[in-house]
Amino acid sequence: QVQLVESGGGVVQAGGSLRLSCAASGSIMSINNMDWYRQAPGKEREVVVASTKDGVTNYADSVKGRFTISRDNAKNTVYLQMNSLKPEETAVYYCNADVRYYSGGRFRTVNSWGQGTQVTVSS
Repeated sequence: QVQLVESGGGVVQAGGSLRLSCAASGSIMSINNMDWYRQAPGKEREVVVASTKDGVTNYADSVKGRFTISRDNAKNTVYLQMNSLKPEETAVYYCNADVRYYSGGRFRTVNSWGQGTQVTVSS
């Protein structure tokens, strides 16, 4: 009933930039948090930045000043602008959201993950 689809990943040289997008679809009534996570090979998934629908954001220390999250609530889409990328930031980047949607005659809330988009930063 709810689907998150990320896009925008790719291969970039160190110091370069990428912009990721995550679009939510379905019978969505509202979305509270929309967050970005990443998982590097052999490592645990970690939060990159969290955001609420009111615009409150919380960045991981490692990305502060280089990454910027933005949301278009009307389009149920969140973006992640990543600048000055480093090789160690090579990972699969995931979108996560708490989505309130309508299904089967009632409102429901689900925590949903996207399928991920690969970001590779070459040195």
